[in-house]
Amino acid sequence: MARKQYLVTGMSCGHCAASITEEVIEVPGVTEVDVDVTAGSVSVGGTDLDDARLRAAIVEAGYEVTGPVAA
Repeated sequence: MARKQYLVTGMSCGHCAASITEEVIEVPGVTEVDVDVTAGSVSVGGTDLDDARLRAAIVEAGYEVTGPVAA
């Protein structure tokens, strides 16, 4: 399973995590989403993960991707 991690700004609560999870889990190939509000990170697991689609899903949820995190 491949894994991608992102730094995300604007998250402050469980609702933020749920919003991001709801959008990202719909991206083809995604099987797992872990949002750490305190660290400001989103970790995504799956197969054939499309970086642009993952970033777009986070933006669609209302948050800004500020950078990648080394996996």
